[in-house]
Amino acid sequence: MTETRERPATGLDSYFKLGERGTSVGTEVRAGFTTFLVMAYIIFVNPGILSNMPGADPAAIGAATALVAGLLTIVMGVVANVPIAMAAGLGINAAVAFGLVLGQGLTPEGAMGVIVIEGLVVALLVLVGLREAIMNAVPMSLKRAIGVGIGLFILFIGFVNGGLIGVPEGGGTPVDFFFPNTPGAWVTLIGLLITVVLYARKVPGALIISILLTTVVAMLWDVAPIPETFSVTPSFDTLGAFDMGNVFTHLGLVAALLTIFSFMLTDFFDTMGTATAIAEQADLVDENGNVRDIGKLLFVDSLGAAAGGAAGVSSNTSYIESSAGVAEGGRTGLTSVVVGVLFLLAIFVSPLAGIIPAQATAPVLILVGFLMAGLIKGIDFEDMEEGFPALLTMMLMPLTFKITVGIGAGFVMYTLIKVVKGKARDVHPLMWVVTVAFLIYFGQEVLGAAISA
Repeated sequence: MTETRERPATGLDSYFKLGERGTSVGTEVRAGFTTFLVMAYIIFVNPGILSNMPGADPAAIGAATALVAGLLTIVMGVVANVPIAMAAGLGINAAVAFGLVLGQGLTPEGAMGVIVIEGLVVALLVLVGLREAIMNAVPMSLKRAIGVGIGLFILFIGFVNGGLIGVPEGGGTPVDFFFPNTPGAWVTLIGLLITVVLYARKVPGALIISILLTTVVAMLWDVAPIPETFSVTPSFDTLGAFDMGNVFTHLGLVAALLTIFSFMLTDFFDTMGTATAIAEQADLVDENGNVRDIGKLLFVDSLGAAAGGAAGVSSNTSYIESSAGVAEGGRTGLTSVVVGVLFLLAIFVSPLAGIIPAQATAPVLILVGFLMAGLIKGIDFEDMEEGFPALLTMMLMPLTFKITVGIGAGFVMYTLIKVVKGKARDVHPLMWVVTVAFLIYFGQEVLGAAISA
């Protein structure tokens, strides 16, 4: 009688632990295609946001967006072996364009330098094991409020870019609703209808399809020009377009450090939330709910922030859209490798980014903002200690077009309420340090005048 022996795992199965995680090559490939379809919109949305910066080339930004997303997602799959894809982060890219460049006056290269610095700092924090300390320092209500605030921020930008909200002529209110009396505004509304219908019907690739269909509508309505020629040769002019010194020379040391800190905080906690959610969905957590080998995941993600800045396309981060691939059965890094390869192939369609009008990407920003705002359900607004600081955080981001202001106001108010209620000991030491730093940030003009006097 011949004894049947189980053949040892080899090749892809052995490296990615396919059998151990109950998946197969076919399942991982299908999951990779699914994840790519639901996040490919970033190839066109990222240029649409960053092209608000002076001298920006949408086609070059699109090519670099696809290139960096492809390479980082492959690295994530190979090194961390998780089905998580990476690309330019929505919200942070808007803060770069509208906050750092248009708001605070940094050069585009200087703004990207901020992203490089914060990415390297986060990588250092991961290496020295300070993740738990930072996570424990910031209350969950503020972490969620940061995500909601960024969602409202990009939703607001979507309405502005779509021509539905803006500054009224002759004063009056700070912002006003513009009744759709222009072709551009009507295209935005039609695009929003397309986006909502496709997403509600769970159509694969709903967001990218809506961008392309709305672009066609814009061309038919003469809102966007029909290109006479089209080149498939991508441009990578944004690579290396960063300056790490501009933020210090333009803002001064204290404001520069706080600006870097606010972006670092946003990147760090956004990644933690995404990683935890995806890993739990893919059953990659231990009995305590902790993500296995999260150090590798966080390290790749933090390097992604720096790489995105160095490539001139803003911070790259883990995408919650990866959950679509996990829902299709993706359980290993092979899913990410497939997504990464598809992003690299998409480089050749990135020149399309130059002809995608703002009205075509605005509806996607509005929908993604809505999805991010869902975190608000986890904030207890009946508790003033938690609710009021969270409210300031999430509202001041879109109202001031500055993530730093929102985070700073929330941190300061949280500490203040704890103190007046006799709960100063409940405030983590790191929160005290950050609160003092933000007080200096908000009062730097007064302090500067006092010192000069």
